[in-house]
Amino acid sequence: MKKIYGLFFIFLILSGSAFAQTVYVIDHLDLPLRNAEDSKSKIIKMLPAGTPMEVLSQNSSTGFSNVQLNDGTTGFMLIRHTSKEPPKRIQIEVANQKLQALQTENASLKTELENLKERLTPGTTLEKSLAQERDELSLELNEIKQASANIIQLKNQRDELQERVVNAERDLQQLKLENQALTDSSNQDWFLYGGILTITGVILGFILPKLGWRRKSSWDNYG
Repeated sequence: MKKIYGLFFIFLILSGSAFAQTVYVIDHLDLPLRNAEDSKSKIIKMLPAGTPMEVLSQNSSTGFSNVQLNDGTTGFMLIRHTSKEPPKRIQIEVANQKLQALQTENASLKTELENLKERLTPGTTLEKSLAQERDELSLELNEIKQASANIIQLKNQRDELQERVVNAERDLQQLKLENQALTDSSNQDWFLYGGILTITGVILGFILPKLGWRRKSSWDNYG
């Protein structure tokens, strides 16, 4: 049962797509759009040749198509009174309209081109204005280039100064280390000298009393 519904649905889609086309009233007198599939039914309106219509369905037994106009009006039109292509007269008219529009556009473009040529003729106001604007832009470009060069030069000088500052700080740190080393060495020397003087004082403290005692003994012997 599901397969039957599926096939029926596909048939409806294919049927709808088969009638989704545009046709045109053939190149004759105005033809009637009727409200039923009958040549004696009520006429809704008369359609001039070349009127486009969308086919909603077709009935080959009655020879009528159910159609819809661009304004939404629906009705029935004999299939033999419609064509898949616009009538030749309509095609010629459309082609002539397009040709006329292209010719008008071409003439307008030629006029605009001539005006531009006249405005760009050497010595004219526009030519002088453009030349002045060109010179101003060239001057501005040169100023920008010069400013860029100055910026690059300043950047190089800044980098050089930063490098010199770093080197100076490194040299200063080295001098501090050397000065500290000299200070430590000097302190060691004074400590050594103090030790030597202390030892010398101790030695003299032992020697001098003995020398004084010996001299006194020798003087007593002479006496």
